[in-house]
Amino acid sequence: MALLTLEDVSIGYGGPPLLEGVTMRIEHGERIALLGRNGVGKSTLLKLLDGESTPHDGQVKRQKNLRTARMIQEVPPGRGGSIRDIVAIGLENTNDQTPSWELESRMERIIGWLGLDPEMPFESISSGMKRRVLLGQSLVTEPDVLMLDEPTNHLDVESITWLEDFLSRFAGTLIFITHDRVFMQKLATRIVELERGRLFDWTCDFDTFVKRKEAALEAEAQQEALFDKKLAQEEAWIRTGIKARRTRNEGRVRALQELRRQRAARRTAVGTAKIQVQDAEKSGRLVLEAKDVNFQYDDKPIIQDLSLKMMRGDKIGLLGPNGCGKTTLLRTLLGELEPQSGTIRHGTNLEVAYFDQLRNQIDEEKTVQDNVSGGAEMVSIGGKSRHIIGYLHDFLFSSERARSPARFLSGGERNRLMLAKLFTKPSNVLVLDEPTNDLDFETLELLESLLVDYTGSVLLVSHDRAFLNNVATSVLAFEGEGRFKEYDGGYDDWLRAQKDQTAAEAKPKNAQKSKSKPNKSAPQDKPKKLSFKENRELEELPQRIESLETEQAELQNSMTDPDFFRQDGGKVAEVSNRLEAIQTELQDAYARWEELEARAE
Repeated sequence: MALLTLEDVSIGYGGPPLLEGVTMRIEHGERIALLGRNGVGKSTLLKLLDGESTPHDGQVKRQKNLRTARMIQEVPPGRGGSIRDIVAIGLENTNDQTPSWELESRMERIIGWLGLDPEMPFESISSGMKRRVLLGQSLVTEPDVLMLDEPTNHLDVESITWLEDFLSRFAGTLIFITHDRVFMQKLATRIVELERGRLFDWTCDFDTFVKRKEAALEAEAQQEALFDKKLAQEEAWIRTGIKARRTRNEGRVRALQELRRQRAARRTAVGTAKIQVQDAEKSGRLVLEAKDVNFQYDDKPIIQDLSLKMMRGDKIGLLGPNGCGKTTLLRTLLGELEPQSGTIRHGTNLEVAYFDQLRNQIDEEKTVQDNVSGGAEMVSIGGKSRHIIGYLHDFLFSSERARSPARFLSGGERNRLMLAKLFTKPSNVLVLDEPTNDLDFETLELLESLLVDYTGSVLLVSHDRAFLNNVATSVLAFEGEGRFKEYDGGYDDWLRAQKDQTAAEAKPKNAQKSKSKPNKSAPQDKPKKLSFKENRELEELPQRIESLETEQAELQNSMTDPDFFRQDGGKVAEVSNRLEAIQTELQDAYARWEELEARAE
């Protein structure tokens, strides 16, 4: 029996229904990524599954004694008390009959898993750590189904990778909403998309979903084109053909009325944003140069001995944990803050456009259109005059939404508003501080392609690893104590460089020949030679790795079959658990191979 079942469920709050007659089954061991544009009803669907909301029509069936937990998107404001107190809230209003001493032990164990200090005040920790505490609050009930609403929002890369690793070992069913493509690629075994009130169940991983989605959109466009062509033909017939007859073909008339009804009921897909960057005249070849720059707050170093040269066309991504000083570094490079020592030289003819992650450039009381146009009816885009409402349509704002005060906007809408405002200004240097938060996949990919084609220079702060891989030509990474170091390439290139550096540091210092004459009286730290058994192990490791990767590919391929999740839940869990075990075995095998290879040299 399925853990959760939606049967012909509908719900709406004015306007088109968020869910319209949807049906869905959720089995044990699944990891379901829930996709959809902002505002389509993803969070509402999680509330229905969690039992917080009830559908207007249809029903939600739950397995007897099923335990569910849901981590909401935003950290609740004004929460006081210690971390232990906040985690304990998860045990309130539950029917758990477990003895109190066992609940206390479970709570301490989960706090330990999450690497938290139970006595630390909740208000004093970072937003990323607060989300970790809220995860503990969800886990303390030992749920069969764990639901996460945008779990990676405002987390730095280190926290995101920790969360990925933690959730990959979660034994229950996982349902999560996210716009982080790498996070989804690593965790999801099933994709469910909510669009136009319907659920589209892709029963596959993210990479397969992207291919199938593209094919489905093409097929839908062709089908709608054929439908519209037939409707147009029948409309022409009803206007002209009947005049030549004394009696009507009533069956054909009724068929036309049905076609009209279907066309009126069609909910067309939300369009993709149409973003256009306005290029200013080229800057000088040198954009900026920093030499031995230092900056600190209250004796705490934020920037130490930074030297950086940025040339025209460079796209530099800033990478580091929350609170390490990336925004301060941006403001210092732009000249908004004066360094305590060192020099910053700017090139000639710079036209800078700055995207502020705190969105301080938005006036909450002004309408969306006034925020962008300053009250004018027209804006100049690409040398042409455009009406502000038409321009905002390109950023997916309806006419009604464009005339609404900015304080009513969601997180994704605020980011689109900032981009709309940013791109009314010609620029040859773009400075983007966390531009990807809350953006849907289509808008993210469009922004990526625009930045790749942008002829100017880009300074970019982002925790979106795929975004950095696709846009950045180099990464300026935080190395600790205010020090930043530049690496060529994107996030994956930086990650490889870190691994190479760690491996090099792990090698014995005497692996390389010393230029000085060795001291015969001193003991020599020679690496221990491989034993016969270890030599055999080294020879067999490539074959073992190949075998594991083959099995991994076969299991992943079986999970793309539409019938896979319709079989017994135990079989689904067995395959999922085996995939996890293979991943762990592969990591261990590669690590062992590198270790033996290094000693065999």
